[in-house]
Amino acid sequence: MLDAVVVGAGPNGLTAAVELARRGFSVALFEAKGTVGGGARTEELTLPGFRHDPCSAAHPLAVCSPAFRGLPLERYGLEWLHPELPMAHPFPDGTAAVLARSVGETAASFGPRDAGAYRRLVTPFLHRWDTLVRDFMSLPLTALPRDPVTLARFGLVGLPPSTWLARRFRDERARTLFAGLVAHVMAPLSGFATSAIGLVFALAAHTRGWPVARGGSQAISDALAGYLREFGGAVHTDYEVKRLDDLPPARAYVFDTSPTALARIAGFGDHYARYRYGPGVFKIDYALDGPVPWTAPEARRAGTVQIGADSAEIGAALRAASREKQAPDAPFLITVQPSVVDPTRAPDGKHVFWAYGHVPHGWTGDLTDAIERQLERFAPGFRDRVLARATAGPPELAARNANYVGGDIATGAVSGLQTLLRPKLSLFPYSTPHPAVFICSQATPPGPGVHGMPGHNAAKAVWRRLRQT
Repeated sequence: MLDAVVVGAGPNGLTAAVELARRGFSVALFEAKGTVGGGARTEELTLPGFRHDPCSAAHPLAVCSPAFRGLPLERYGLEWLHPELPMAHPFPDGTAAVLARSVGETAASFGPRDAGAYRRLVTPFLHRWDTLVRDFMSLPLTALPRDPVTLARFGLVGLPPSTWLARRFRDERARTLFAGLVAHVMAPLSGFATSAIGLVFALAAHTRGWPVARGGSQAISDALAGYLREFGGAVHTDYEVKRLDDLPPARAYVFDTSPTALARIAGFGDHYARYRYGPGVFKIDYALDGPVPWTAPEARRAGTVQIGADSAEIGAALRAASREKQAPDAPFLITVQPSVVDPTRAPDGKHVFWAYGHVPHGWTGDLTDAIERQLERFAPGFRDRVLARATAGPPELAARNANYVGGDIATGAVSGLQTLLRPKLSLFPYSTPHPAVFICSQATPPGPGVHGMPGHNAAKAVWRRLRQT
């Protein structure tokens, strides 16, 4: 009998399996797709030689992750590449605000009226970042805060809505960039704890950057799988699990799946019936015959580029997708251009690029024209650079990754109390109605992103049970 079986080889399932295997437990991992990766994959979606990331591409949370930083993933081929600028936010007048590694450069891009306010916002947390990120990404019951004073101070700033924090700024440049940071998790700007979301992304840029993985996000997953195999862990792909009886006998079962899928497989009925899924996204992967022709020079040097004319436009796009249940006319876009720093991603002189906009949950329309109209506002002539495109709306995204229910790449709405308390109101969020079954997907704390911390935290709960039985 195995000690643990893990279902789902996304970053969290892989991390949970690694944490258990390196502590001497026998582990087998089962993945429905032909390769490991989940939200961290790389594929040739358009043309031969163009390597695209179907989901996550830039990794500020991965490079900061206490789970990943504790593993020797570089030994297994993972190499982080840092663009000159982590992120840029261009404006219609051809200028841009930037999120640079330097706080001073970032503050200067906001203009003199907001430079001081931004410095005062981020400076108290910069030198305590590694401790702070470990504290708020760990479950309190599994690790006491190392710096409770800084964590409490961060909570005072981060728990209110981002619209409150935006009042610190007098001009639109800073407000717009910060609104875009919040929108990375598809949360309305007025939502609970949205200030923390924006602040986490900003602090990550200043302390560790927003890198891409050389060769694509698949390198993260392959490194985790390689490390797992070193400890004797078995990885089985093309193995779809429809019920617990499909799995070999084990002392514990750990699911990197949506709560909905877990309830169906394990027979938990309506245990997660109140769990809410959020808006979806419409994503386009592009093969380009040259770099994106951004009007703003800063955007040409950035790995990630946010697209939204101002905070009002960004807020309207989020409201349309989440509350009004309609596709926005002017979608807020998150775009990533990995080949500005990683030439292995495309043939010589060519580039890969992706963009996505927010749409209602389960939306079946086509946002291609609206996305490209937005891109043309800030990069005139963009369409002329397109060699090929691969589009994916909510149905296609859910088909690629079953955890993206209705196209929700966060595997659950990041709004209200569910921002912090997911998948249920519980002191033990990784436990389920069955004492030997656990959940470790991004539907559990600390939530979405490629950082492995739900898997890391869930593994702690699993190995405590295994030691007791």
